[in-house]
Amino acid sequence: MKVVTAAEMRQIDQDTIEGIGIPGIVLMETAGSAIVRAIEQHYPRCQRIGIFVGKGNNGGDGIVIARQLVHAGRDAHLFLVSPPESFTGEAEINLQIAKNLGLQIETTLTDTGFYGTGTVPTTLASCELLVDAILGTGLRGTVRDPIANVINTINSLATPILSVDLPSGLDADIGHPLGTCVQADRTITIGLPKRGLLIHPGAELTGELEVVDIGFPEQVVDAQNIKVNWTTAQQISQWLPPRPPASHKGTYGRVLVVAGSTGMTGAAALASEAALRVGAGLVTLATPKHLNPILEGLLPEVMTLPLPETESGSLSASATSAILEFAEKTKSVLAIGPGLSQHPDTVALVHQLVSENQEQGLGLRMVVDADGLNAISQAPEIISLLNKEAVLTPHPGEMARLTNTLVSTLEKDRIGTAQQFASESGVTLVFKGAPTVTGCRNGEVWINSTGNPGMATGGMGDVLTGIIAGLMAQGLLSEKAAALAVYIHGLAADRVAEALGMHGLIASDVLQAVPEAISSLIQT
Repeated sequence: MKVVTAAEMRQIDQDTIEGIGIPGIVLMETAGSAIVRAIEQHYPRCQRIGIFVGKGNNGGDGIVIARQLVHAGRDAHLFLVSPPESFTGEAEINLQIAKNLGLQIETTLTDTGFYGTGTVPTTLASCELLVDAILGTGLRGTVRDPIANVINTINSLATPILSVDLPSGLDADIGHPLGTCVQADRTITIGLPKRGLLIHPGAELTGELEVVDIGFPEQVVDAQNIKVNWTTAQQISQWLPPRPPASHKGTYGRVLVVAGSTGMTGAAALASEAALRVGAGLVTLATPKHLNPILEGLLPEVMTLPLPETESGSLSASATSAILEFAEKTKSVLAIGPGLSQHPDTVALVHQLVSENQEQGLGLRMVVDADGLNAISQAPEIISLLNKEAVLTPHPGEMARLTNTLVSTLEKDRIGTAQQFASESGVTLVFKGAPTVTGCRNGEVWINSTGNPGMATGGMGDVLTGIIAGLMAQGLLSEKAAALAVYIHGLAADRVAEALGMHGLIASDVLQAVPEAISSLIQT
């Protein structure tokens, strides 16, 4: 599903009205109808409903909602947070209609601020649901009094809040509150999701998110060439590699996991098994030779390639040629990094794997994670030697080291960070976090819609690395493999959390749930 900025949404709205000829008041009526249906679905027992409306199009939607709720037999009250004479366009027309119909309208603002001496406090206290239609995507600058006072009052009540399009006070593009912001229990966004609804803290302020279609023509949306997407099961399930009846293990490709060091055998094991769990045909683990007996016993389905090691028990740079020869011979996807350590000789191994793959024209596809990323961050120029099918999977700390940028700066715009890095470096970037954002070299971005806080524990990234490599081994291009892997990874964690709860959820739980998650996607 496409995800828009405020400017893109305004252009779609304008092109629909001016280019296609659908009047704005028709779009407003359709939006109001869609939201009333959502209220009937989610709040069937709420009879007394308060709708807070501003003077713009968002407020116009709110007035339509109030009128249609009254028509449906609900007791709806309109609270104007802007003077009636300030309403313009379709919002002004709908306000006049509401007055003509005798709807209950109260002005919340007076010369002395919010409430004044009217009946607003009593009416508001009796409401069972509040609808926030105060500020839309056109908000500029910090929310100030008296509207800030209105928002704070709404937030202070125990009454459920449903926001129209986005919570009032939220930056639609980067998901940060512009001063004060409505804390919604549910947000019904119109047409397409806005970026700020999917990125924290905006995602928390949004509550449960629902997207309603009001008939924006497909050609109008396509004309915007929107690059940012939100992963949905229906769309992403189409990317799953097929499993032909006459297939064999060679059909599904090979993965060579370059991982492990003393004290970090678990990372190597998780990544290797994850590649199998997602459907790769054959997986080999290249690991320090002293760890080989341990890992052979731990992973009966995984083959091993014991290699020279450093004095501290990590892979030695002298293992470079053996790894490249094996990967080239078997046509394996390389997954590099889980538990490798940051020993200088191991760092040199990573550098050589990348540079010699390019210099020898081997064309090996790589997924680089964890200590593989830490090694690259010591020589960032190596990124330019990665081929276009490479995938990097940093968490914010690793991303900060790769780009020599503060984590706080990167987190201000997760979408822009992933999009810029992938476009400039020519590789696929999986910027892990809440939510994980996958940036593609062509400028496309995928915001993941699965996952939960229970995933904030060790080993989760190792599982993801194996899933990405396993999907690439089955023939998926890096961009689709990465976005699909992130979705499956989060979906598996969601299924575990649903069954067991988020507390105590561990990486091996997610690993075991991967096949079930894939099965549920197939049935979508």
